[in-house]
Amino acid sequence: MARAFLVVMDSVGIGGAPDADQYFNGDVPDTGANTVGHIARDRGLAVPTLAGLGLGAALHAATGMDDPFDVPVTGTWGVATETSRGKDTPSGHWELAGLPVDWDWHYFTAREGSFDADLCALVARAAGTDGILGNRHAPGTAIIDALGAEHLRTGWPICYTSVDSVFQIAAHEEAFGHDRLIDLCAQIAPALHRMRVGRVIARPFVGDAQSGFTRTPRRRDFALMPPRPVLSNWVQDAGRATFAVGKIGDIFSMQGFDEVRNGTDAELMSHLGDLVDSAPDGSLTFANFVEFDSLYGHRRDVAGYGAALEWFDAALAPILARLRDGDVMILTADHGNDPTWIGTDHTRERVPVLVAGRGPGTLGQIGFADVASFVADHLGVDVPQAVKGA
Repeated sequence: MARAFLVVMDSVGIGGAPDADQYFNGDVPDTGANTVGHIARDRGLAVPTLAGLGLGAALHAATGMDDPFDVPVTGTWGVATETSRGKDTPSGHWELAGLPVDWDWHYFTAREGSFDADLCALVARAAGTDGILGNRHAPGTAIIDALGAEHLRTGWPICYTSVDSVFQIAAHEEAFGHDRLIDLCAQIAPALHRMRVGRVIARPFVGDAQSGFTRTPRRRDFALMPPRPVLSNWVQDAGRATFAVGKIGDIFSMQGFDEVRNGTDAELMSHLGDLVDSAPDGSLTFANFVEFDSLYGHRRDVAGYGAALEWFDAALAPILARLRDGDVMILTADHGNDPTWIGTDHTRERVPVLVAGRGPGTLGQIGFADVASFVADHLGVDVPQAVKGA
């Protein structure tokens, strides 16, 4: 029986979103943003595995940009356009799983003093402290550099946000305690979710003022529960096994998966390989990696983003070679984050849909939700009528 592996390459957009003029980084619209195309243009990009599946062809179809890779295409490729209103992680993943987000998330728009007094008091009570630190928009690494020492002195959690619908709490794994941080986020998440804040994220770190502070991979996302069943639920309801790799479990509130595997990027790739070798017939594996946006896109690090894509491409090649007859692996993305763009926000872009296991061909221009339908059809799982009619 066929198996499916759906892999989301976080923020690997290919430009060309028809509504990019309605989305902004500061005062600049996202029109012309192109994550893959601009990395290839400015740095060069050696990704023969993805190129062989049709990444360059998809880039050309999305934007008209010449294929920068000059590699024979042996995969089936397409270009997906998002209908959800947000250019964020939950919106992109949920729509790829068959659930477009047709409402507006709550955003903390004030750059300073982002959270009102009631929310600050709620967090402080849950933390057992007299207050919080931060309360502003900030990159995660910058704010622990700025406030890490004060956090160690006061014991107050560092709370911050961004242009995404997110409430993040950074705390020292040892001095504050990792379990305490996770419990704090779990306690306040329901109140944030009632506000339609998409995610509460625990951001543990280690270090000190002398040696510097470093975030650890033991983050935890508390996402709003999807209001309707999604792809993994459809597969699970059909009696099939479902596996989540990376932050997929958190994005879908741990619902719809029999097993969730986490770890570093190298460990996630190992988990994906293990599931290709051992996942049962008829199963779905839904994976997310690498943190291209968090590590490189938001920081506008072109060189780092390109190097990470090349690592991913090289690590993926031997795993694709182990797919069984009848398997498909679909590689796509949830949004863009062009590291050459102004500002630090995600960028509104189309995304590639690259299919290994189907031979050469094209899916053409499709919607994000069509990816879920494609996977369900491959597995012989019923697609809800509401999704078919979307």
